Amino acid sequence: MKIHALERFQGLPDAIFFDMDNTFYPYEPAHKAALAAVQGKISAMFSISTGQFDNLFEEARREVKGRLNSTASSHSRLLYMQRLFELLGLGSQPMYSLDMEQTYWRAFLTHAVLFDGLREFLDDARLLGIPMVVVTDLTAQIQFRKLIYFNLDSFFQYVITSEEVSSDKPHPSPFLLALEKCQPPKDNIWMIGDSPVNDILGARKAIGATTLQKIHPGIQPGSGDCSPDAAFSQFADLRKLLLSLGRQ
Repeated sequence: MKIHALERFQGLPDAIFFDMDNTFYPYEPAHKAALAAVQGKISAMFSISTGQFDNLFEEARREVKGRLNSTASSHSRLLYMQRLFELLGLGSQPMYSLDMEQTYWRAFLTHAVLFDGLREFLDDARLLGIPMVVVTDLTAQIQFRKLIYFNLDSFFQYVITSEEVSSDKPHPSPFLLALEKCQPPKDNIWMIGDSPVNDILGARKAIGATTLQKIHPGIQPGSGDCSPDAAFSQFADLRKLLLSLGRQ
């Protein structure tokens, strides 16, 4: 673990805000498995190659994001599937679109594995009486579903999704709403996330948070304005830091 701003870690946080995707678990393996499950079904039904599917999915995703910009709906797998069928010349196909969305998320959750030590860190924070809030992009329905699937929902006092505030991070709205709902006694807020821009810079600008970046394969440490106050690869190291502050 690397602490870049030691002065920010002189006592326990008054609250901890967490990103979810790629912070609680590695996103890419689950996403790849989910896409493979969808591709297998669609290829079997419509005789398209893996390469054709990949191109169609990426085009559908790009078009949806282009229309919806930085909103929760821009991440909707249902909208991606709908547009994919439309690009195939088949129209919106509501039944198939819903089926593929559910196929994607079933496979995604099956292959999503929590990072070692996360649950223990959450237990430590709970025992220390620190309020915890999830601040995440995407829609409430799937993010709630993930928390329940992982059996993590009971750890968090509030869950803020970008659907609730109409803007993805790094927009200040998700962070400000988390602060408004949580109402910590003081202003020492930790923000833990993987994205240098969305989580680190976003939380620092919006609420002056102490920022901690989760580093793992595929994640580059933030630099410059996006440099975190601390960076860690193992939640076990974060546990040591938290418990040492708790003994002060």
